[in-house]
Parts: sequence; structure tokens; C-alpha cells
Amino acid sequence: MGGILARYMILCVYLVLIFSFSSSPVFSSSSSSCWLQGKFNLNGMHKAGDVILGGLFEVHYSSVFPELSFTSKPTQPSCQGFDILGFRHAQTMAFAIDEINRNSNLLPNVTLGYSLYDNCAALGVAFRAAWSLASGREEQFVLNTSCLGSPPVLAIVGDSYSTNSIAIASVLGLYKVPMVSYFATCSCLSDRQRFPSFFRTIPSDAFQVSAMLQILKRFGWTWAGLLISDDDYGFHAARSFQMDLAQSGGGCLAYLEVLPWRNDPTELQRIVGVIRKSTARVIIVFAHETHMIHLMEEVIKQNVTGLQWMASEAWTSVTFLQTPRLMPYLGGTLGIAIRRGEIPGLRDFLSRIHPDSDTNNNHGNSMVRLFWEDTFQCRFSPAPSKWVDAGGRLCTGQEDLGNVDFVFLDASDLRPEYNVYKAVYALAHALHDMLQCVPGRGPFTGHSCASLERLELWQLVYYLGRVNFTTAFGDQVSFDKNGDALPIYDVMNWLWLPDGSTQVHNVGVVKKLASTGEELTLDEDRIFWNFESKKPPRSVCSESCSPGTRMARKKGEPVCCFDCIPCSDGEISNKSDSTECTSCPEDFWSGPQRDHCIPKRMEFLSYHEPLGISLTTASLLGTLICAIVLGIFTYHRSTPMVRANNSELSFLLLLSLKLCFLCSLLFIGRPRLWTCQLRHAAFGISFVLCVSCILVKTMVVLAVFKASKPGGGASLKWFGAMQQRGTVLVLTSIQAAICTTWLVSSSPAPHKNTQYHSDRIVYECVVGSTVGFAVLLGYIGLLAVLSFILAFLARNLPDNFNEAKFITFSMLIFCAVWVAFIPAYINSPGKYADAVEVFAILASSFGLLVALFGPKCYIILLRPERNTKKAIMGRSIPKT
Repeated sequence: MGGILARYMILCVYLVLIFSFSSSPVFSSSSSSCWLQGKFNLNGMHKAGDVILGGLFEVHYSSVFPELSFTSKPTQPSCQGFDILGFRHAQTMAFAIDEINRNSNLLPNVTLGYSLYDNCAALGVAFRAAWSLASGREEQFVLNTSCLGSPPVLAIVGDSYSTNSIAIASVLGLYKVPMVSYFATCSCLSDRQRFPSFFRTIPSDAFQVSAMLQILKRFGWTWAGLLISDDDYGFHAARSFQMDLAQSGGGCLAYLEVLPWRNDPTELQRIVGVIRKSTARVIIVFAHETHMIHLMEEVIKQNVTGLQWMASEAWTSVTFLQTPRLMPYLGGTLGIAIRRGEIPGLRDFLSRIHPDSDTNNNHGNSMVRLFWEDTFQCRFSPAPSKWVDAGGRLCTGQEDLGNVDFVFLDASDLRPEYNVYKAVYALAHALHDMLQCVPGRGPFTGHSCASLERLELWQLVYYLGRVNFTTAFGDQVSFDKNGDALPIYDVMNWLWLPDGSTQVHNVGVVKKLASTGEELTLDEDRIFWNFESKKPPRSVCSESCSPGTRMARKKGEPVCCFDCIPCSDGEISNKSDSTECTSCPEDFWSGPQRDHCIPKRMEFLSYHEPLGISLTTASLLGTLICAIVLGIFTYHRSTPMVRANNSELSFLLLLSLKLCFLCSLLFIGRPRLWTCQLRHAAFGISFVLCVSCILVKTMVVLAVFKASKPGGGASLKWFGAMQQRGTVLVLTSIQAAICTTWLVSSSPAPHKNTQYHSDRIVYECVVGSTVGFAVLLGYIGLLAVLSFILAFLARNLPDNFNEAKFITFSMLIFCAVWVAFIPAYINSPGKYADAVEVFAILASSFGLLVALFGPKCYIILLRPERNTKKAIMGRSIPKT
């Protein structure tokens, strides 16, 4: 694009230099006048007036430039392909000036004239025409000292091409010649530093691009192709489109291709191949009708169907693309079109056009005569010899336009014409405001006013930038600080009718409001979709990511091409096309679909789960057995077996075992502050009470054995009933003091642990002080080991003192269980740590219960004959 702009600027400089010499006046030393050195042969249309407005229009499609050998006088370019709509644009300007001249309220006492030229769709011709307008049509200038009078033209309406407007405005802007274009949309023309006197009544491409993006967003099209023309119009539109698309984040371009100006089959074949292979179903085209004609020929050749075309204003309303041959491909096209307007009286004005009406132009290049020849396929006399030899008809001027059915007289869809109409009226209002200036209250230096006699064109630019009026159609016309008009576009749809004909109808409007910004209004029910489904197509690189997933961009591809990755555990996305997943709060977890957070499941050793039920059952069973054994011992309390085994300690031992079984229930169920504090205290005190009783029983056994020996009776006085109770009480009180200190200093408390499992919360009791818990267990262990040692030492006593064997066995079970408990407890997470502790309590309690009271209950219940004093004292008992 930079290369093209550079070429244009070089061309501008070149033309300025050429014009400076070729069109410069030649002074005569013997007269007070000068003559133009040369004159361009341009198609034109002129009308005299007090002030002249210039116009540049595309009345021919193309130009042919001659070979420049410079061995003879170079011939001027020739124009080919009459553009009847371009001629209607020029006639609209003539009509507007005629209407203003008849309006007594606008520019009274001032008659407007015009000089309109054909640019022949070529920059070189357009530049020649613009220079001719700026220089004037007079071939001879009379020199005088006053230099009064208005410039040859006050302003120029045109050009229709952005490229031409850029070049012309770059040069004429140096002299502040006002230009008001009706069709040049390049956003670059809004640069007031480069184009200080340029205005336009058509919205900038920047707004057209924005309108396109709004339509893409409306239908969810995030994957589209972009085709542009090889000129400033296309390149600036592409740059603006890419910039706005990136800023909005609303989509990506699958490809960007530049359409060649001329019919290049190889390049067009490549471009259509790219379109065919792409997954994009939407194609946006910023190009001219000539590009589309060549492109569609190749599209038909490769039979590329199933595409949704989006047209820029340059070809939305082009009729020769709306043919039955092209509608299978272009049917359903959505396009941005210039705002339609109504111009009352224009059709009657057009129908009155006659070759004799243009008396201010040479017959050879009169636009009206060229129009007449093209319409009636005749030639005015003198006709070219080839035409006469071929039997061509001569024009008489009596032909009737009313007998011709063609688009020229159709004033029902005036779009560029309406912009021309507004441009002429804007200049008229600016000139009217300038002439209404009151001396001494003007806007210029010294509060002066401008006048036609001493008008400087920059003064007209001042008023042109401040015009504000409303057309008869109800549209407001004004310019912003960049010379752009209030932006408004119609959204058009190419309707393919059942009979094969085509209708381009309005389905919406997009405009920019000062209060709400850009606004798109679409009547989607009226849109014709050229697909079997009769619905808008899907055009995305990757399908939308549903909630619960996130987008992961594919390496080396546009941002619209991505994979949908499910959110990780604990993360969610609650909307479509999320770029990242969000983590759930600490107490929440992701749901099954990863689209919302749910409260984490609370985990603890519950009474309702199998493990909790099993442990509860075992605890209650142990309590029941203790109660049964206690009942048996109570019922048989007077028997030798109960009395010989220190019945008081036995009852206390059974009570402590019962408490051991019951304290395990505190480890089951939802942790609460009181259960956390009580569970370890109850466990510690209950087991110390139990082990203390066993320790005292073991000591009593040893004391009795020692007392049975000669001289050992004194040892029993230290193990009387009071001493036994006191020893148990003291040992238990120590544990109670340990528990009290622990609870006061660092009490156990319920805690929601999220470290074990990410998807659930382990509700557990933290011990608070590890030292306190260790001292509690250590004290129980100390008493158990001491009891085991004493019982082990007494294991070989005579049979009548054999309770020491059962104590040894029970302590062995007790120590084994609790030694195994420590590593199992440390390595068991969550509720399983509580289960391990409960299991250890129950296992050690059952071990003590069975080992200490099992043999006694066996004798009491099943071998009553051994429950006698003789048997216990070791006397002979018949054995069975």
C-alpha cells in the first residue's frame, strides 16, 4: 500500500510540473493579455453563472492512453464504455444547481453555473479535469491591475474514486480549493493535515467497516475472508477492518486477498482456490464492480457455492451483477449501501435532457451528446467514416427518451445521486452564509467578511465546515471536524425471486447517533438466505466452547482457531468461550459439568456409613459384654472365684473397660468442640483407670505370693484395700491433670481440612497440642509397660496364683495394639485416622476383657465345680 501511495504522490508531482509548463500562460510583449499554452480534450458539460461549481464524475468506465513516442504531437487519452449511472450523477448536480437558482430563499441575486467533467475512471484524466477546473476555461486572459473577480470555480464536487480524490485533494488542498466528494470513502481522507479543504457527503470507510463488524457480530460470524481492490480504497479499508476487528475481538480473517485491476486469470484462479479451500463461509469484499465481474467469472468456472457475500457500498447496488447467471452464487448478499434519498423533480429533469440543451460545450465531447449516442446507438454528424461505412444510424435529435426503458429514468433508488444533491446544497448553503455576513461582525481578521469580488477560497472552507441544514427528505447535513458527514448506511439484501429475477431490498439501517453511538437495526425476517436451511450460515474456525471448558489457541493459527479444553478439577467456566477457568472458593468444588461450583462434600466418620456402623456396633457390643460380665460377677460375688481375684478391683476394671468402649463413640459423628475436647480426655482417663487397676492387681499378686513365704507377711500391709484404691486414684488423677493442662493450654477443636482431598473437606478434630497428646499416650504406655513387666515377672508363680499369666497376655495384646496404632494413625488421612483410633480402643479393650475375664467367666458359668475354695487353693479336683 505504501508503494502505491508513493506512486500516486510521484504522479501528482509529475503532473504539477507538467501543468506548470504546458498549461502556463504565454505572455505577449505587444499586448496586455496571455494565452493558455494548451488545452485538454475532456468530456464535459457546462453552464454559465455568476459563480461556477466544478464537478468530476465517472461517465466512462475506462480510458485508453496512447503510446508516447514523442516523434509527433501526443494524442490525448480516449474514454470507453459509457457509464449511464455516472452520467445520471452529473445530471443530478445540474438539477440541484437549477433548483437552487429557482429558489429565492437560497442565494438570491446569485446565479450558479457549473463545469462538469468526465474522469473516465482514470487518475490521469481526473487530474487533467481538476486542473482545468482550477485554471478556468478561458483561453485568453486580459491582464489588469485590479485582479478583481471570483476564481474560475469556487469548489469541486467529486471525485468518485478515493485514489483520485487523494491525488487531487493533495494538490488543490495546497490552494485550499474546497472539494466535496459524494463517493470517496477512504478513511485516509479524514486527515485534515493532508487534506485541509476536503469534505464528503458519504460516510468514511471507517464507519462502513464498523457497520460490517456489527453485522458479523449480529450473526455470530467470527471467521471470514476479506477481498480488497488494489488501490487506496481497498488497502485503507483492509487496514481499518483489521484494526477494528483486533480491537473488538469479535473475529478473525481466514485470508486477505488483493483483487487485480485487470482480468488476470492466473491470479483470480489462485484467489478463488483459496476461497474454495477455506472453511470461512462469509466473504467481505471492498472492491469495485470491475473487480467483481472478473472475480465472479472465475467463481462460476470453479462452481464455488454456499458462500455468504458481504458487499461494500462500491458494488452493493450494481445492477449488472444481479443477473440470473450470478444469483446462484451472489443470491442473499448482504451489502452496505449509501443512504437512499428522494429528490422530487429529478425524473422530470432527466426526461427533458436533449442534445441541444448543452450549448456551452463543443459538440465533439459533450456529455449529453455522448449519452444520446450511447442510448440510441447513433452518431451525430459529422459521424466517423467507419460508422457510416458500417451502416450506422445518424442521430437527429428527435429521438424520444420516453420510448426507452432503461435505468437512467428510474428515480426510485437514488443513493449516490442523493449524496451529489447534498454536496451541491452544502456548497450553496456555505456560499449563502458567507454572503449573509454583516461587515464588522465577520469571522475573519478585524471582524471582516468575505465577498465574491475578493473571495479567497479558504474563506469558503470556513463556512463549508459550519453548514447545518436539513434536506427535503428529512436528513440533516453537516460536517465534523474531519470534513465527514453524519454517518448513515442502509443494509441491503439481494433477494432471488422464484421467477429468476432479482430484487435488492432494504433490510436495515446502521447509523451513528451522538447519544447512543453506533446503532444497527435489522429486520431479520426479511433477509433472504441463499441456503437450503434458509437460515444464516455458520462461519467459525472453531465451534464455541461450552461452559465447563476453556479456549486453548491452536499454535500458529489465528485466535479464532482453538481447542476446547475441559476445566481442571476445582475450576469452572460458567459462560461460553471462556479464555480461562476460575477456581472455586475453598469450601466449594466444581460440579460434574465444570460449569458451576458446588459445596464440597463434608467427610467425617459418620454413624450412617458402613465403617461407622461397624465400629458403633462393636463399641456397643463391648459395652454390653462388660455389663453382662459385671452382672455375672455381681451375681456370683460371694463365690471364691470372684472373691479370690480382688473383687473390688475387678468391678472397677469392668467399669473402666465399659468407659473405654463408650468413649470410642465420641470419635464417631460430626466433630464438635465438646466432642473434640472430650474424646481424648475420656479416652486417656478411661484407659489409665483400666491400666491402673491391672497394675495394682499385678502388684497385689506379687505381694500375696511374697507374703505366703516365711517372713513375708509384712508386705501385705502396703496393699490393703485403701492402698489399692489410693494407688488407682493417684495414677488416674495424674492423667486427669495432664488432660486438664492440655485442654486449657491448647484445646483440640474441629477443623475443616482441605489438604487431604481436593474435592471434599475432611472434618476432623485437631489435637491442638501434639505434645499434650503425646504425653497422654506416653503415660498410658508407661503404665502398660510397667504392668506388662510385673506380670511377666510373675508368670511362673504357682498355679494358684496364675492370674499373672492372664495379665501378661492381656498387656501383651494391649501393647501390641497401641504400638501398631502409632504408624497406622500417622499414615491414615481424615476420617480413617479416627477409625484407626477407635479400632485400637476397641481391640485393646476387647483384648483386656477377654484375657482377664474370659477364663473367670468360663469357670463361673461352665465349670462351677472349680469355683470352690479348695480348687482355688490348689487342692485335688477331679478332672474331666
